[in-house]
Amino acid sequence: MTDRTILVVGTYDTKSPELAYMAERIRSLGGGVLTMDICVLGEPDSPVDYSKHDVAAAGGSSTRAAVEAGHENAAMQIMARGASALAADLYRQGKFHGVVILGGTMGTDVALDICRALPLGVPKYVVSTIAFSPLIPPDRLSADIQMILWAGGLYGLNSVCKATLSQAAGAVLGAARAAEAPAGDRPVVGMTSLGSGSMHYMKTLKPALEDRGYEVAIFHATGMGGMAFENIASRGGFCCVMDFTLVELGNLMMGSIVEAGESRLLGAGRAGIPQIVAPGNRPRGRPAARAEPGAGAFHPSQPGHREMGQARIRSARPGGDGGLCRRTAEIRQGTRADDRARLPYQRCGIRGCRAGDFRRLGRRRHDRVTPAAPEKIEPHRRPQGGPGVGPIAGVGEGPG
Repeated sequence: MTDRTILVVGTYDTKSPELAYMAERIRSLGGGVLTMDICVLGEPDSPVDYSKHDVAAAGGSSTRAAVEAGHENAAMQIMARGASALAADLYRQGKFHGVVILGGTMGTDVALDICRALPLGVPKYVVSTIAFSPLIPPDRLSADIQMILWAGGLYGLNSVCKATLSQAAGAVLGAARAAEAPAGDRPVVGMTSLGSGSMHYMKTLKPALEDRGYEVAIFHATGMGGMAFENIASRGGFCCVMDFTLVELGNLMMGSIVEAGESRLLGAGRAGIPQIVAPGNRPRGRPAARAEPGAGAFHPSQPGHREMGQARIRSARPGGDGGLCRRTAEIRQGTRADDRARLPYQRCGIRGCRAGDFRRLGRRRHDRVTPAAPEKIEPHRRPQGGPGVGPIAGVGEGPG
């Protein structure tokens, strides 16, 4: 009798020995296993619980359509949609309690979609050859994902990769046994901050809100914290948000690496959650905008934060004007030259004028202002079909 069941996902035509090894380790520890194949062309060495045909059908397509797509990236998009839908449905039915996914570049792309389809609190482990890599943009990560580098395991089993695979198997089973899902007995208020030492409002607001029957979750706005905040907000996980720390938004627009992805300040609005958004504050004597050395953080003035936030919120509304780049350029021009030199990127708009959310909303406004000649950067977002770079840079350049 098993106490917890783990969903083991991967391409069983090329990585069957590695996936079977993880399944065996989970069973040896007393756990149960369900297997899901996300390959396209080949066949698994042994039967699986959910075949590639089941996966493609769950996404409203077929493996034949994936083969005829004519490009590996487009084919894996079909499998990613199906795997995400199937995993979410199986979890709702109580069929498994945690998931571990094995993949290279292409497999990791699918793994990120699967993890985002599962609720907060479900153990999610991704064993990947690109774990912790800058190839993975922050907004592709689910709020509680765990990644383990697949060392020495690109092809075939060996003692090096067994050390990694066995750790992943034990970690996901242990997490499934120990995990305590959010209780959901009180409405949750989401709040952002940079720490109690500099942001005193949390010390006042948290007990006052708790006295009124709310639970307060405070997120550290240093990139990954904001990503988790937006991920939960976009799913309707908060009754309201108090977004009082917008440094990640300024960083996103000015090109700093300390940012939370292109969905920052959009999740609550799109989910219809009430929100209070406060601009930054400029202490007396500081410039209108400044860069923070070392961390690569960018700090606009209070008016700068306010106007960027207003433009960002407008962009989430149907028919919004999306007037973002002009104000960003004006704020950049007010930045001191020595501060500009400290920023790791010197490009217009959202991480190099990728058009970000405006492309998804069908509006492109980056032609309004060109403060600097941007270098060409491929978008992280998934194309709708056909050849092209996927949401992870380099997707389609090798086996998944």
